[in-house]
Amino acid sequence: MLSVVIPLFNEEDNVAPLCEEIALALAGQPHEIILVDDKSTDTTLRSIPSKPEIRVIEFSKNTGQSAAMYAGIHAAIGDILILMDGDRQNDPADIQKLLAELNKGYDLVCGYRASRKDTFSKRLTSRFANSIRSRFTRDGVRDTGCTLKVLRRECREALLPFNGMHRFIPALIKGMGYKITEMPVNHRPRVAGVSKYGFGNRALRATMDMFAVRWLLSRQVQIRVASAHSPSA
Repeated sequence: MLSVVIPLFNEEDNVAPLCEEIALALAGQPHEIILVDDKSTDTTLRSIPSKPEIRVIEFSKNTGQSAAMYAGIHAAIGDILILMDGDRQNDPADIQKLLAELNKGYDLVCGYRASRKDTFSKRLTSRFANSIRSRFTRDGVRDTGCTLKVLRRECREALLPFNGMHRFIPALIKGMGYKITEMPVNHRPRVAGVSKYGFGNRALRATMDMFAVRWLLSRQVQIRVASAHSPSA
């Protein structure tokens, strides 16, 4: 069972075609699509197709991408979780190759945008922030800003609900001893809607979060139970 988790905020023109693309990419495989609407102010909710495999979580107030991602991840019932953005820049056609890589023995496979279809300033800012974050948290991932990821359900226990969590999913999961890797994925230009991020809410906030995550990783405890049983009579 696969669970596709997608946070949404004002993606009225993207949500329906994205769901169709996912259905095509996962044809023949049992799956669910969890759409978490972060209090959109447009017609995103009314634009969601009515299909048995689609579940919708509506926030009562705008709480941010990390909160939406966390809620969707913990609502998922699938054995394998697929994380995607709602802006259609992630390509659902890449899901199968990420699943194939996961089956090689990994717990988390992160996509990285080998050829980004963004503005020069956005690419430069992201590259700078990713370089610092990766060195500081030692997650070994070059592009944590790429939402497209595939992970085993048990990995979600490593995640904590805080603003900015979505940028540190690889660091938190690796910190708990899980095996992670990355691979290139397609990145498509945005054809509808507008980006929700700028320099102030991307690089500066991520830098502050980075220090907190580094401290958390230094205090993290890995629990591995050898066995659990009742005491002998």
